[in-house]
This record gives sequence, C-alpha cells and structure tokens, in this order.
Amino acid sequence: MPVPAPHFLTPLLKGRADHFELTIAGRSTVLASALEPAFDSNTRNRGLLGRDGLADGHALIIAPSNSVHTFGMRFAIDLIYAARDGRVVKIRAGVPRSRVSFAFGAFAVIEMAAGSAEEAGLSVGDTLVLHAHVKDL
Repeated sequence: MPVPAPHFLTPLLKGRADHFELTIAGRSTVLASALEPAFDSNTRNRGLLGRDGLADGHALIIAPSNSVHTFGMRFAIDLIYAARDGRVVKIRAGVPRSRVSFAFGAFAVIEMAAGSAEEAGLSVGDTLVLHAHVKDL
C-alpha cells in the first residue's frame, strides 16, 4: 500500500514537539499559537459544537477536509481553506451559524474566531507554515 505524501500538517500529526505555531510564510505573522487538531472522524464531527467562542490565536484544524458546516454553532467563525502544501485556496470571513462552505482543492479547513484572517493580513495565495517548538531541558 502506498504511503501518502507528506503535507504541511505532518509535524502536528506526528506530535514531536511541545508547541506548534501556524505562521504565514515570508512574514513574521503568527496566525495561530494554540492549535487543536481534528484529524479523526470523532473530532472532525464534533468540531466547535457546544462552545461559546474561540480565543484569539486559537485554531481548530480539520484535516483531511474540504468542507464544513456551522449548523448548531453559537458564534461566527473565519474559515481558511488550505491545500496540501499549505497554500491558502479560499477564505470565508465571519461565517454565521447554519451555513455550509467548501473549497475545491482544499486539504484542510482552519477554523478561527471571526476577524482573525483579516487581522493577520491573510490572503488567498499565501502559504501557511507549521513551526514546531521544543522545550529546552
């Protein structure tokens, strides 16, 4: 059976660091410093349901996925769609409850507090990079 090609989230999947940050390539801008992976069916299906909001700098990363819904949500969110290489293919800002959204060519959906993408200056075509930080002993 062939091994799938690595993607921009591979370090998070392997979990070989104490802390990860999601940044925009070529800039010192940190998009998110608290990353919550949703890589299995249970966490993907639960998503942000039952929560009252997301803290600044917090991101739920759903992968693999190219679509999400906001049925049952209590707050608006930004949706950032990224390809396997981390390139942003679509941004939906301030998506309210009871909506469905998708992006062709997306590998992951990053859900953040409404306004996060604009505040970071994120644009379609930017590339997201995952940085691992290991504590010194």
